[in-house]
Amino acid sequence: MADGLTTPASTSSTARPLAWRRATVTRIVQETPRVRTIVFDVPEWPGHRAGQHVDVRLTAEDGYQTERSYSIASPPEDARISLTIERLEDGEVSSYLVGELRVGDTIELRGPIGGHFVWDFSDGGPLVLVGGGSGIVPLMAMLRHRALASADVQRALPARLLYSSREWSEVIYRDELARLAADDPTLRIVHTITRKPPLGWTGFRRRIDRAMLEAFAGTAAERPRLFVCGPTPLVESVADTLVTLTYDPATIRTERFGPTGGT
Repeated sequence: MADGLTTPASTSSTARPLAWRRATVTRIVQETPRVRTIVFDVPEWPGHRAGQHVDVRLTAEDGYQTERSYSIASPPEDARISLTIERLEDGEVSSYLVGELRVGDTIELRGPIGGHFVWDFSDGGPLVLVGGGSGIVPLMAMLRHRALASADVQRALPARLLYSSREWSEVIYRDELARLAADDPTLRIVHTITRKPPLGWTGFRRRIDRAMLEAFAGTAAERPRLFVCGPTPLVESVADTLVTLTYDPATIRTERFGPTGGT
């Protein structure tokens, strides 16, 4: 099981090497029983684009070091950096970040990293996002970025999110997503719960499939900007299906994680 991003996007979008910076925890939000958002103050942060990630480095007292990559959850407009991290059973880094890190603690991070899985207003739309589990994190940065735009920009760039979770209690950013959709008629959010839907649930109850994508993604003629993030099997299945539905492969961006039990 992977601990953090396992995509090839581990190289910087800039030519010069990125510096390691000391990041201080300023706030911690418990998103679900296994997921935390950690907010950092990072001096001299150069700014980032929605969808980018950072490398995190931990150093033990004996000098042992380990690194993992995590998507940035905060929009480019935020001065602080937010990382939303799921604790994995055998994840040495995620276990520490979710279980041990406290306000006032410091870690090392470098970034921003990645230039492929990014979106901003100038890239256009419609924006179609498909996520599974903690794959929602970079997609949420895009939605937060879009939510800070004017109403005119939002109308010109309608957005849809299809989000797969195992249980309702595991839906990351659940309340915030509901608020965003309630405040914005040009944003549509659809959940599918694959294992334990709540009592009275009338939505989708299965993994994302062709019929679901046909009903959700709009038409290929719209040339939407498509972003897919989540466990590798989900990402590969969704991307392959979108191509068979005649969406232009050049408009499909993917980012994947190691297996997380089949969201």
